[in-house]
Formats: sequence, C-alpha cells, structure tokens
Amino acid sequence: MTKTLFEEFPEASSKQWKQLIQYDLKGADYNESLIWKTDEGIHVKPFYHADEFEKLPDVSGTKATEWEICQTIFVANTEKSNLKAVNALERGAESIKFILPSEDVVIKDLLVNINLAKVTVFFECQFLSARFVKQFLFIPSKENIHIQTDIIGNLAKTGNWFTNLKADHSEFETIVNNTNTCTVNLGLYQNAGANMVQQLAYALAHVNEYLNHFDAVLSEEDKQSFKVIFNVSVGTNYFFEIAKLRALRDLWRSLAEAYGYHPECSIFVKPTKRNKTLFDYNTNMLRTTTECMSAVLGGANTISNVPYDAIYHKDNEFGERIARNQLLVLKHESYFDKVNNPADGAYYIESLTDQLAEKALELFKNIESSGGFLHQLKEGVIQKKIKESAAQEQEKFDKGELILLGTNKHPNADDKMKHELELYPFVKKNPIKTLIEPIIEKRLAETVEQKRLEKE
Repeated sequence: MTKTLFEEFPEASSKQWKQLIQYDLKGADYNESLIWKTDEGIHVKPFYHADEFEKLPDVSGTKATEWEICQTIFVANTEKSNLKAVNALERGAESIKFILPSEDVVIKDLLVNINLAKVTVFFECQFLSARFVKQFLFIPSKENIHIQTDIIGNLAKTGNWFTNLKADHSEFETIVNNTNTCTVNLGLYQNAGANMVQQLAYALAHVNEYLNHFDAVLSEEDKQSFKVIFNVSVGTNYFFEIAKLRALRDLWRSLAEAYGYHPECSIFVKPTKRNKTLFDYNTNMLRTTTECMSAVLGGANTISNVPYDAIYHKDNEFGERIARNQLLVLKHESYFDKVNNPADGAYYIESLTDQLAEKALELFKNIESSGGFLHQLKEGVIQKKIKESAAQEQEKFDKGELILLGTNKHPNADDKMKHELELYPFVKKNPIKTLIEPIIEKRLAETVEQKRLEKE
C-alpha cells in the first residue's frame, strides 16, 4: 500500500460541505438557521475551511510554554506583604504583582528573600511619583522588575488626572525614561461592559496617545527596547477571548512597526469581574478556570487568577490558594505549558482573530480621525459607547438570554449571603467633582443580587 490513509479519500471543498448541510436542512435557510451575529458584528459560521484563506496564517510568535503564574498582593503592610509573597512563591507562584497604595512603602523591605534573578515582579502604583520610581534603578536584577504606570488609564477610571495633564505627562515622561516601559489597562473597558472590538480599539488608541507623546522623546535605540504591558481582562466567551488576545498582539505589532518601536508586547491577564456572582459563588471557580484557559491559549505572558470570593471577602489564604492551584493544575496536570502556539492553524480562531483585528482597526482609525482617544474621553464619546454596549449586554442578562448559573438560571432560593459580606460588592456611589465622566466597572448580576439581599 503506497498511499497514505488520507490520500485514499477525495478532498471536500467548503462549497461541497455547504451544499451537503443545505440538503440536510430540508429547505430551511442556511444563513438564518446556522449563522449567528455577535455584538461585535461578527458573523459566526457553522464550519470553517482552509480554502477560505488566500494563504495559510503565519505561525504566531507567542510561547505558551513560558506563561507565568502570578500572585497579586495589595501592600497594606510591608512586612506581611513580603511574607505573603515569599509564601506564594514557595507554593507555586512564579511572579508577584504588588499594588502600592502610597509612597510610604520601602521597596527593599518588600523584596526581602525574593530572588529577582528568577522571579518577575510587577509594581502597580496607585499614585504618580518619578522620585519614588527612581529607587528601583539601584536594585540588582532590575530587568525583572516592571513598573505599571498608566496615567490615561487613571484618568479614564477616576475622571481626574493624578495632578493635571501637564504635571502627569511630565512625571510619566521621567518614569518612562527611567524604566522604558508603559502600561495600558484595557481591563477597565472590559469590566465596564465594552465589547471586544471596543476593547481592542480603545487599547490601540490609548497606547497611541503614549507613542505620539514619546515619539520625539525616545531615541531609536530606546524605541527598540521600549516595552508595553497590556493589562487585560478575559471573560468566558472561550474562543473569542483566545482570538482577542491574538488580535491584540497583531494590532500592537502593526502600530509599533509604524512608529519604529519593538513589535513585541507583554500581556498580563486577569479574569473579568463582570460575570462574577455573589450567590452560588462556587460557580466563579468554573468561570475563572475557562477564562485562564483562554488566556494561556491566547498567548498571555502572565496570568493572575481571581479568588472565587474576591467580590465579597477580604484577602484570605484559602481563596488565594484555590485561585493559585487552579493555575497550577492547568500548567502541571493539564499540560497547558507543553505547546508554544496551540491555537495556530485552527481556522475558526484564525478567522475570529482576523475579523476582530480588522473591526478594531477600523474603529481605531475612526477615533484618530475624530481627534484621538483623549479628545473622545473628554467629549464623553468613549464613555457613551461603552455604556451602550454594557446596556445591550445587561438587557440580554435581564431577559435570560445571557446566563449566569445560580443567579438568573437555577438560583438556589435557600442561599443566604448577607452575613458573608466583608466587602461591599456593588458599585459605590461617591459623587465627586471630576474633569471627565469616569468609566465605571459594574457586574451584570448586581441588581438581581441587591434585590435578593433585601429579602433576606
């Protein structure tokens, strides 16, 4: 026998498959029966075929074998946070993210017994201070330290600059000159209800504001070592979230090359808050597991899981251990670190990636032609578009078309949560004067949960 198994069978084209499906539909319309349209305007077909591509997709450059498990720690007490970080590293974490609320934190004390030659450490400062950041320059193995600074992200989230536009850009410029890194928080847009095309386009327009500012400041050498970190939130739309991360890399590469910057970026992923629930909270573990799977297959560099009880419990060892163990199971027992590019060549995912990137690029160009991202933030255009998308998603949830088990589908009437609340799990209303309308993160289940709590 000289022929291989597959050579014995004739190839079937996409046209032949469609004709066969049309025959089995017995007169029903193919497009109306089997093709559905997403909120992003993407038409999803029942099957995808190689002959629909003019050329086979290029191999992506991501390395899923190298993704890292990260433990996020809010630094309320330096000594306790250090001990917590060391303990997390001993229990399987591979990188640490410290959230710093003030300049009072002594960095050298926070890093005691952490081997910076092997451990990547992220610092998210909830303040803006070039003077504070300069102390990182004197730390050995500082190449594994990443300062996450995003002044436009702070403006979008709070409605105000840290100080004012001029002062913030001056401080930010000094920080970037010292670290050659900037961060873009597109998780804010996802958690507020933006659809995937909006998330990608806003991320691109967001970082483009920075590139415009630094284009004349950084040298050609600095541009080639300049690093952008995208903080991304992912939801449970499994294949779309994989495609979203892949599209983000493609879009950044195109933009970076146009400016002469290094085309690679780092993607830091956390599961979304938007679909997390107060009642039947164990389902949150199922959601975060598939979300972390999407992150790995989509090419995330670093993943920090969210504990199942994060919306209503203070930080606790049990919830954080379970969240970390979910990632350990994915990496060491489910073999999610064995193949570099696991999503490559899947025609469905490749098609979704291309469509998301194309639509996001179109929206990005529209934003730029209308004055740019900062201009549209100040005019309230971005906020309006996100609220429209969020309202559309909320309507589907309220009608039961978008299901969260245990909340709007199969709720347990005996489930009581009022006594469990250590944190306020809903949007806080604290009216203050702001320069622009802030973008507000809100979970889908909040209204339903508030009504249930009132009846307890």
